[in-house]
Amino acid sequence: MTTSEDSTAGWRLRLQESLASEPVMVALLTALAVVLFVGVTALSRVYHTQQDALGERWFRRGRADLQRQQFDPAVVEFRGALLYSRDNYQYQMNLAEALLGLKRTSEASAYLINLWEREPENGTVNLELARVAAGRGETGDALRYYHNAVYATWPGDEESERRVSRLELIEYLLKINARAQAQSELIALEANVGTDAAEQARVGDLFVRTQDYEHALAAYRASLSVDRHNPAARAGAGRAAYELGNFELAERYLQGAVTANPGDADSMARLKTTELALQVDPFQRRITAAQRSRLVIRDFAAAGDRLKACGALQGFAAGTNSIGSLQNEWNRMRPQMTETGLRHTPEAAEAAMDLTFNIERQANVLCGSPQGMDLALLLIARKHEGN
Repeated sequence: MTTSEDSTAGWRLRLQESLASEPVMVALLTALAVVLFVGVTALSRVYHTQQDALGERWFRRGRADLQRQQFDPAVVEFRGALLYSRDNYQYQMNLAEALLGLKRTSEASAYLINLWEREPENGTVNLELARVAAGRGETGDALRYYHNAVYATWPGDEESERRVSRLELIEYLLKINARAQAQSELIALEANVGTDAAEQARVGDLFVRTQDYEHALAAYRASLSVDRHNPAARAGAGRAAYELGNFELAERYLQGAVTANPGDADSMARLKTTELALQVDPFQRRITAAQRSRLVIRDFAAAGDRLKACGALQGFAAGTNSIGSLQNEWNRMRPQMTETGLRHTPEAAEAAMDLTFNIERQANVLCGSPQGMDLALLLIARKHEGN
């Protein structure tokens, strides 16, 4: 054997001995495992990237159809997206919205409840659950979820989203005739509306629906301080002042509303009644005793006419607060209703107006809503009720 062959054989023998040693084998196997792991990880990453891309592609299609209110294809596309990302929160949320668009509330509710359990502070989920509960007539759940939405976490403009949620809650409270609760929510909302004229006017409209005319007037005036030419806000302020019996203020706002919008029939009717109330109110300031007496006589006569008309409908019945007893009382007081009689017995004027107001209230209940002079007298009666 040559020297070269001996050298090669020796090298091979040493290699075999090295490979046969345990540490070397472990090291080689570890290296091989690392290489295989890196390869599998890379392949897995590529696979998941492809899965995510496919899911995102289906999701984008679903979003486009959802925005176009094409709910049927949107449901299919969101379900397709979930095949590639089963637990994706946004995919499930949008699928629930598409199902709601199809009125498939039971399926949507199942997804929403699952999402709520994962993120109970999510504003969108709470608001959708509130709507579902409201649609089912589940008042307790609806109110709970609406309140959650008002104080929930929202992406983006959180204050704006909370305000929208509170407005929807208020609309719901008004729908179920919970006016006191709606009023409380409105007072809380009012503090966060700021100087936005349209929002202030909307708050005023809602206060009118709760019959809180003082807050309504304040909201309309806040709106007009920013946009003084808004005819709807003027009309709203005029109506609120009208309901409060502040006829001078009502007249000013209603005149502005009618001037800006001559087709506003409601404001025109209120303006006419307001002007009449200002003309016939004997308790207004800056009039003489003689003027007051003439107004009392005029109002008393108008109440008598209303009483006769109402009596013709109802018949004269005996008893307290009945048309018949009011007619008897009016007849007894009638001889004193002269300027001379009122000058000699000033207290008769107050008694005559008390009877006039009582007649108008009773006739309003028994014989239907008044018009013209009778409506003006009823409004004056309400204004002076607490005095």
